[in-house]
Amino acid sequence: MGSCISVRIKAESPLHAGANDGRDLSSRLSISSAPLTPRSQSEILETSNLKSFSFNELRVATRNFRPDSVLGEGGFGCVFKGWIDKHMFKAARPGTGLVIAVKRLNQEGFQGHKEWLAEITYLGQLSHPNLVKLIGYCLEDEHRLLVYEFMPRGSLENHLFRRSTYFQPLSWNLRMKVALESAKGLACLHSPEAKVIYRDFKSSNILLDANYNAKLSDFGLAKDGPIDGKSHVSTRIMGTYGYAAPEYMATGHLTARSDVYSFGVVLLEMLTGRRVVDKNRPHGEHNLIEWAKPFLASKRKVLRVMDHRIEGQYPVEGALKAALLAVKCLALEPKFRPKMPEVVKALEQLQNLNESGSLKREATQRKHHRTCSDEASRRKTSSYSRRTASPQLVT
Repeated sequence: MGSCISVRIKAESPLHAGANDGRDLSSRLSISSAPLTPRSQSEILETSNLKSFSFNELRVATRNFRPDSVLGEGGFGCVFKGWIDKHMFKAARPGTGLVIAVKRLNQEGFQGHKEWLAEITYLGQLSHPNLVKLIGYCLEDEHRLLVYEFMPRGSLENHLFRRSTYFQPLSWNLRMKVALESAKGLACLHSPEAKVIYRDFKSSNILLDANYNAKLSDFGLAKDGPIDGKSHVSTRIMGTYGYAAPEYMATGHLTARSDVYSFGVVLLEMLTGRRVVDKNRPHGEHNLIEWAKPFLASKRKVLRVMDHRIEGQYPVEGALKAALLAVKCLALEPKFRPKMPEVVKALEQLQNLNESGSLKREATQRKHHRTCSDEASRRKTSSYSRRTASPQLVT
């Protein structure tokens, strides 16, 4: 699953309502350490093992934050593409050195600063193959920036829902690969070493590298899990509508099972190719979960909701297993949802099924090809024999 390295610290950020990235609910963060005492900003920055950049360095690296360098925009601010030297971490000429993604904070006061610090608190302490790597930060006057590894394939959301030549629909095998790796990232956060609740698991926060390896990004809403035997953490309600667990929406009680529900939503999006909430759909299909759930437990019916762009790429048994896993994750009662290590195990088994299914399909195709070739050869031989026999009969 990959190791999850964590030093727990304590921090809390205030309400977040970034309209641009759909966070209609509420936010904030933490990682805690023994003893559980709040750490100052200077302590967090000093122990983060991150590179401290000057604003000018990042201005040069991004070509003065040019509009054509924008990779995306969210509630935090814009993300720009830039280049730095691989060894010195100084600004480099475009197209040379290490490609980076620079997130620049909107100047919205204390709340934005807390979210900026939240990212450093978590990603400065956690290390896992399925968590995006934070390289450094900038804290200079009013400027707050974060420097990440560049993820050239963009977000899972783009590949699922954008119709363009750049964002090609993901194949069945790639979708299951992304599902498994995302699950491993969440399992790392929920591990006894980290005990972090992500709180904003959604398709736009899953980024893909050049090889379609999935990594979780944007830890502005993350929060320490319950301690001292408590069953939950009470928070203001924050996250993204459609992805947030119903019990959290109703009570503000947050647990790791809240993330499991969100994972179920994203898994369902991957299976169907539909957004969790889409008002452009026909009446009765606006809410993905309500529309799809009646079809997910039947091998015959599940095919009705599968993304038509991946038809013929998956074994029906595999589609049904993935759908049933989504149903378990979406259980209304949190106690009936699996834990993330169980989800990882189920997806690993599904991947093995996919691989064996692919081998069977390839073998069937090869057998069919040989059969067709043999039949064609027989027809050719028979035809040749008849052509050679006819002249003999004429003579």
